Amino acid sequence: MRALVLLACLSVGCLAQRPQKCTSPPLLTGSLSVSTASEKLTAFAKYSYDALRQRIRLRQFGSYNNKTFHLDLLLLYRQGLMYKINYRNHTCCKKPLDVAFHPLAIPQNASLLGQVVLGSSSGPGQGVLVNSWAGELQMRMGKAKYMSTVTEFGCVPVSTLFHTSRSGWVVTSFFNNVIGLLDPGQLIPPAFCKGAQLETMDGEDPVNFYSLF
Repeated sequence: MRALVLLACLSVGCLAQRPQKCTSPPLLTGSLSVSTASEKLTAFAKYSYDALRQRIRLRQFGSYNNKTFHLDLLLLYRQGLMYKINYRNHTCCKKPLDVAFHPLAIPQNASLLGQVVLGSSSGPGQGVLVNSWAGELQMRMGKAKYMSTVTEFGCVPVSTLFHTSRSGWVVTSFFNNVIGLLDPGQLIPPAFCKGAQLETMDGEDPVNFYSLF
């Protein structure tokens, strides 16, 4: 009987240690880098993420087809609006955001690929325990594959690989993440955006966090 009880306790312990699908903190500020397998795109961005009020701000710069670019985006999902902001010219391009807000989270249909330590497990503070998950998303132009890695403790995003037939593989790496909003004003449209006229999407795929680049 004691052996059966011990075996049951060990089984429960093993199940408790198995990585679980999770949702990232609702308020995040940080930086990220984006690159494509074709080497056409390389970009760096600072982001502000608010899942409570469904808002995302991305301020990015990079190179596409050997041409540099700067892009400042504000996504307001509850209002169904996306702003492309130009502080130099004090202009805004306002487009519809015709898609539901999906928080940074591991989807329920994702499959666990594995759990590893980034860095070293030889001593305290030398590594970070992360979980990698994979799955598919249904886009307007077809299915997209993804692989997402998050920290075991806190579910903080580490990296995402995203693939569509049109763009190929896109790699996003997150760094300098801070829980909370360092500057909540970044998630409010500038005053000069007030008179911006709503433009059409011209058949583009709905915008989501994985397809912004």
